[in-house]
Amino acid sequence: MFIDFTEVSLSAGNGGKGAVSFRREKYIPLGGPDGGDGGRGGHIIFKADSNLRTLQDIRYNRKYRAENGFSGGGSRKTGRSGKDKIIKVPVGTLIIEKLSKKVIGDLTQSGENIIICNGGRGGKGNIRFKSSTNQAPRKAQPGESGESGSYEIELKILADVGLVGLPNAGKSTLLAHLSAAKPKIADYPFTTLEPNLGIVKYGEYNSFVMADIPGLIEGASKGKGLGIQFLKHIERNKVLLYLIDSTDPHPFKTFKTLEKEVLDFNPDLLIKPILICRTKADIECDLSDEWGKFINKVNVISSVSGEGLDSIISKLSKKIR
Repeated sequence: MFIDFTEVSLSAGNGGKGAVSFRREKYIPLGGPDGGDGGRGGHIIFKADSNLRTLQDIRYNRKYRAENGFSGGGSRKTGRSGKDKIIKVPVGTLIIEKLSKKVIGDLTQSGENIIICNGGRGGKGNIRFKSSTNQAPRKAQPGESGESGSYEIELKILADVGLVGLPNAGKSTLLAHLSAAKPKIADYPFTTLEPNLGIVKYGEYNSFVMADIPGLIEGASKGKGLGIQFLKHIERNKVLLYLIDSTDPHPFKTFKTLEKEVLDFNPDLLIKPILICRTKADIECDLSDEWGKFINKVNVISSVSGEGLDSIISKLSKKIR
């Protein structure tokens, strides 16, 4: 199951208590204080893992708590620090403070990590309070409380190319032909219910990541269909590839509809490079005059016959670079 949003409660560990202790050894009658400090509480750490593709594991375990620090001991012994709680998430994950909606972390590289909640500091032992006027202090500090809070965890897919089109425009078929991905393909709308990723290889050692976004319809940016649920994934794509069915009687209108929904969702997407493809070129059809409105900008492809695919891969790779 593809899950790209969840909420969690996080609590870092509390610091350990400082110790009240006095040195007691033979022949040292006035050994003085030797109570050590408490250990630090464990942090809550998020770490990006390229092997993960969904927030499913976090969705079903919404409360996380790190270990408390241990109390200090005699002979100036510092308590052990609590174990950090490391939460692995997919690359492209945002951590947002629930109340303020402030973005706390944005993990875009595999292995990248960030401390979201700091563990509490350990309390000072009584040796810290020794002075010339108080040579036998009998006090120590309790540990500080660890940070805690509620957070929203959101995943935005990182891909080089995002496929944009109406339902049944041929997005999944193109992804399946160009990569080893196996998205569901059928002759009814909204076959794709979640984004699919595939690696497109070209040349000897070159490749890019392509994302199949579920089909958009008019009103998608307002929540119609599956639109607003998956439009956010387009924000992270470097290039947008618009796919329009060759049998579409109003291709230019379709393109403007798709473009409007994308820009209504986020006007900043206007700066992203785009390519337009007329799909299913293997099907014989009467092309309307509307194709003439932007025919010089359109690439003709067929995922079945392979027509135009080498050309579109070359153009996409240049735009990505």
